[in-house]
Amino acid sequence: MIPASVLLYLGSPWLMPLWTSAHDRLSRNGRVASGRVTLASLSPSSRDAIGHLLNQVVGETHRVDLAVVDRLLSASAAGTGLLDVVSAVVGPVPDRRADASAARAHRSLLRDQVAASLAVAGLADRSWAPAWVDLAWRHGPSATVALGLTIGAQARTWSRGELAQAVTGTAHGLDDDTPLTRLVLRGLALALTGAADYPAGAAERRALWDLAGVAGDTVATTVLTYGLRPAGDEWLRHRAGIGAETHLTLREIRRLAPLRLPPQTVYVCENPRVLEAAADAGARAAVICTMGNPTTVTLALLDVLVASPEVKLAYHGDFDWPGVAIAGRVMGRFGASPWRFCAEDYRRAVTQTRERGTPSQALSGAAVETSWNPALAAAMGETGIAIHEEAVIDELINDLEPRAR
Repeated sequence: MIPASVLLYLGSPWLMPLWTSAHDRLSRNGRVASGRVTLASLSPSSRDAIGHLLNQVVGETHRVDLAVVDRLLSASAAGTGLLDVVSAVVGPVPDRRADASAARAHRSLLRDQVAASLAVAGLADRSWAPAWVDLAWRHGPSATVALGLTIGAQARTWSRGELAQAVTGTAHGLDDDTPLTRLVLRGLALALTGAADYPAGAAERRALWDLAGVAGDTVATTVLTYGLRPAGDEWLRHRAGIGAETHLTLREIRRLAPLRLPPQTVYVCENPRVLEAAADAGARAAVICTMGNPTTVTLALLDVLVASPEVKLAYHGDFDWPGVAIAGRVMGRFGASPWRFCAEDYRRAVTQTRERGTPSQALSGAAVETSWNPALAAAMGETGIAIHEEAVIDELINDLEPRAR
């Protein structure tokens, strides 16, 4: 311990330029007394005090070797080295080098945790995974758990309150504008649209939640169906028998699950006019309409349908870039087969449109791959014409076993 009288001397304001410079250098130097510091603009009183301490002539600017000061202090009445003197006079000396190393190790640990949670979620091999780790490491794995439950290996449909309860332990954990909600939505945008920006408007946020299979609640939205005849559900069988369309909520779908359907193909369309025409024709086949991008409740119904191994899905949509993007998501997630939705079907539809003299609509937006039939994207890009489902309804209805006319 430094004697009080010595500490009083060392704490002189005229020596403080030396101690404060040494304090800064020690904190950056692993608390080791080595290297040199430059003292500048020294007052005459400081020059005299520091010169007396170091037994040197000190000018207005002076270079000081900290190892030399350390030895002088240890051999002096202070009885201790530079680190202890500076700590006593100026204050504790942090080890910035060790702190930086610890911070790097902590960042690495957090990144490893997020990467591990991606692997558990079955998302580690996705092209956007490195960008997500860069985005999410500060917040730990909670947001990644949410991604895994919506678009990963454990994906299913949820209400937002259910998802929040599963991820955070409270139904309000994913309320609007919470930091976790903002991060989850940025992750969903990165995974589903390729952009990690937070959706600007409420409508865009709702659409993104829907795209990930997350509903605001279980009763507000519905999926449009026709012709479902599950065993044991007289209400649906009755409505199918009278040729009536049926809107199902997420709550009803969960009540119906598992649906016990006989072996069949369920036809999935994008436009409600197709389902309406099927009902008008008295079609025997079951039809589900996505109404554009499938909402959470639509995804929930399709999940229930494909849970029956003898039920297959066939999909048709608009022959435009948004339409084939939707088709790719439906086919990829549910193993649906194309329903008159290949290159030859597109070319035939284009020819019929021209023969009828129907005004053509140009394709717009960025081209989208058609993995189920690469020739389709090539034909669309070559022709440059959009064909919507309404233009091919007659062909579609002929596949649905309509009643004799």
